[in-house]
Amino acid sequence: MGPTVAKRLAKLGLLTIGDLLTHRPHRYEAAADEVPIANLLAGEEEVAITGKVIRTSVRRPRPRLAIIQARIADDSGEITAVWFNQAWLVDKLLPGTRVRLRGQLKRNEFNVRSYDLNGASATADFAPVYPASEEITPKKLRELVGKALAHARDDPDALPAHLADELPLRADALTAIHRPRNPEEAERGRRRLAFDELLVLQVGLARRRRGREQEVAPALGKPGELVARYQELLPFELTPHQKRAIAEIDADLARPTPMERLLQGEVGSGKTVVALYALLRAVESGKKGALMAPTETLAEQHFLTLEEPCRELGLEVALLTRSVKDDPATAQILVGTHALIQEGVDLSEVAVAVVDEQHRFGVEQRRAITGGRTPHVLHMTATPIPRTLALTVYGDLSVSEIAKPPADRKPVKTAWVTEDRSSEAYKRLRKHLDDGRQAYVVCPLIEESETSLARAAEREAERLQKGELKGYRVGLLHGRLRTAERRELMAQFKARELDVLVATTVIEVGVDVPNATIMIVQEADRFGLAQLHQLRGRVGRGAEQSYCLLVSRAKEELTDSALARLEALVASNDGFELAERDLEIRGEGQLLGTRQAGLSDLRFTRLRSDRKLLEQARKVADDLVDYEGPLNDEVDRVFTDVDVSG
Repeated sequence: MGPTVAKRLAKLGLLTIGDLLTHRPHRYEAAADEVPIANLLAGEEEVAITGKVIRTSVRRPRPRLAIIQARIADDSGEITAVWFNQAWLVDKLLPGTRVRLRGQLKRNEFNVRSYDLNGASATADFAPVYPASEEITPKKLRELVGKALAHARDDPDALPAHLADELPLRADALTAIHRPRNPEEAERGRRRLAFDELLVLQVGLARRRRGREQEVAPALGKPGELVARYQELLPFELTPHQKRAIAEIDADLARPTPMERLLQGEVGSGKTVVALYALLRAVESGKKGALMAPTETLAEQHFLTLEEPCRELGLEVALLTRSVKDDPATAQILVGTHALIQEGVDLSEVAVAVVDEQHRFGVEQRRAITGGRTPHVLHMTATPIPRTLALTVYGDLSVSEIAKPPADRKPVKTAWVTEDRSSEAYKRLRKHLDDGRQAYVVCPLIEESETSLARAAEREAERLQKGELKGYRVGLLHGRLRTAERRELMAQFKARELDVLVATTVIEVGVDVPNATIMIVQEADRFGLAQLHQLRGRVGRGAEQSYCLLVSRAKEELTDSALARLEALVASNDGFELAERDLEIRGEGQLLGTRQAGLSDLRFTRLRSDRKLLEQARKVADDLVDYEGPLNDEVDRVFTDVDVSG
């Protein structure tokens, strides 16, 4: 193909023939009824006709428009079939060619949507519809994948012979998903290819589990007096979910094998309380604890959260970021960004490491915090992960869930309005301010750019101060502020010296102001579902009823996925339920968004329905840990290039 098409394919992540072969259709055209030409009726649903080409011609009524007309005949009569801008078809639609055409009768001509020539395949009925772009249409992708299928047998099957003999050949499975004769054949092909993906992941994870069994971490024994005092200091009773997570962590820390546990929880469920407990277990054993966050803002928030209870316990906490470098030598607990693992910071005494929002770290950063040492590691995420996804991607980690927030928290009420009704949202916000509450207004970007229509937070803050929020105290928070400025701004907001915080997504995690009871999210259709749920979690952190108001463009301007995201957020406050819905909307390959998350390789797996397939792959993987062969090469590729669990 030419460089222009290659460049357009690259934007879809399609760089090789193998990429084309594994570009999974997201659906197939339903079968159409076949009718004789004489029975065609204008305005009918799509139908199929079968016949022979009598003659063909091409018209060019204006530049860049080619109309191909072919006279088609069957035993009942004749009709002119029409294609637009496919002039190259003239050389294929030779007299006598048998065709099966699918389309509709319009103005006494049959407008063709898909077709088969000389009975080559049945794509007119079960034509694959691929994820595409404005530059590369599904039809063009269908053509390119068809050419790539000629090479499907060039790549040897990676499965061991005893497994491959029991399953369809990989080449046959690829043909089945791209050129199925019926939906059942497509599904059989997909399941074979999904099993390949899951087996590679599970073998790699099984090898990691085995490797960790050889490592030794300090066994911390039973909980002591320090964590008992910590629990007495808490101004609330731990929830049953928190207590269960702590018990699971205690069991891990009592063993000499390094803990590798994922703590995932609902927004505002109290994960930090549990994380500090784990860090204090290290301190009371005479070691240090370290908490690593992906951004300076989040690291600062954790530092401020941990500093007060630690001071009451007589402990010192040090903050280490690009902007702030406290002295780590005297501190028992270190909090920071990747600055924690830079040269000069001694982590040899760290017995427990907490890695927050760990999927947002680079591979080398995650390895460096444990490199050369074997501390107990608690991975923490505020983005609930579907259970099957956790089993796949974090298959070498134990999982603790805090699925419910404290009992005194009321679910945030969420409403969605379009821009033409945004004045109603601000009217409600002003009512909260007049009642002594505080509010957030979230904007997508910091400054205007030519490539985006999103409002700039800076410009929006100025506009609001002169308009809807005139007379109220408005602050602006974004990631480009200096550390001291961010701290001062958050301190002012917490102290109620500001009424409204206009912010970018830097408030997505870590900000805790119980008096903030309402949030407006501008251009909400530009945010992902998980991100919207995280933003909503900044309100509803006290006992008062809180609200989240989503403002978007007009409904007719939104994509199907944007509509689905907004509808899902209005319908549910359950982060785990929303994670499952996000999986449906975005697909497995995009849920965590980056190749280093490992999910972009899951092109054929449907985690919501493939649980049994996953369990089968996990079971088989344990027997293949020592296998040498093509499968081993594939495992090495995935687990070298793509880090799936940190």
